[in-house]
Amino acid sequence: MHPVFQSSRRDFTFGPWKLSAARTHIMKSAQAERLADELHMPSLPEMMFGDNVLRIQHDHGFGIEFNATDALKCVNNCQGMIKVACAEEWQESRSETEHSKEVVKPYDWTYTTDYKGTLLGDTATLKVVPTTEHINTEKLKAREQIMFFEEVLLFEDELHDHGVSSLSVKVRVMPSSFFVLLRFFLRVDGVLIRMNDTRLHHEADKTYILREYTSRESKISSLKNVPPTLFTEPNEISQYLPIKETICEKLEFPEELEPKPETSLETICAKSK
Repeated sequence: MHPVFQSSRRDFTFGPWKLSAARTHIMKSAQAERLADELHMPSLPEMMFGDNVLRIQHDHGFGIEFNATDALKCVNNCQGMIKVACAEEWQESRSETEHSKEVVKPYDWTYTTDYKGTLLGDTATLKVVPTTEHINTEKLKAREQIMFFEEVLLFEDELHDHGVSSLSVKVRVMPSSFFVLLRFFLRVDGVLIRMNDTRLHHEADKTYILREYTSRESKISSLKNVPPTLFTEPNEISQYLPIKETICEKLEFPEELEPKPETSLETICAKSK
């Protein structure tokens, strides 16, 4: 269970970076219906926090942010759908409250997303480059003062009481670096557990941010030797989920850092080929 999120906004400055975390109320139904139409989805997650955001922006305009709308744009509505007995029942329950549609298009009712963040900037943006360099987890384990910490819930759905689908992002800032964990967690009771994690780490003396995306998944039937109590604990169950995909990238700073008066968004989705 997540704690009750009260509307708030917190800002923190880390060298040339400004970190902002906004937590607000659940999106209203009329607004959610409009957005669902735009995204070609019959329904949005039950708890959709459309105005919640974690933004990390450099003085020169480039940066990255995490928001629910862009995350849902990365949901694959054409393939990879989980077909289970409860899916039809779940859809019927939704149709009673959703505005009527002549045609209900197929879509991923689990809201599985491979979203890794939204790049900020106009002409000055972070450059995404593949790398073999990994985040140094030993450095992150070192005892260091946590100067700023925040957790932002982006969306959550209980899949008509058949599990949970959620997306949240955490950030912590230490004197030498900042670390971000964006986590999509899916549990379909009796069927599977899936976890897509995106980690970002920036050390103050570096001119790039390391980003690691890891997708893990396992059928429940393959977790017979794991205590079921762990199925609801993402931090505990992750070690039992086989890795399906790993993507390591450097988000390199622009070569010429010139202030930009405006910023625009470019959604970055991992594309499976």
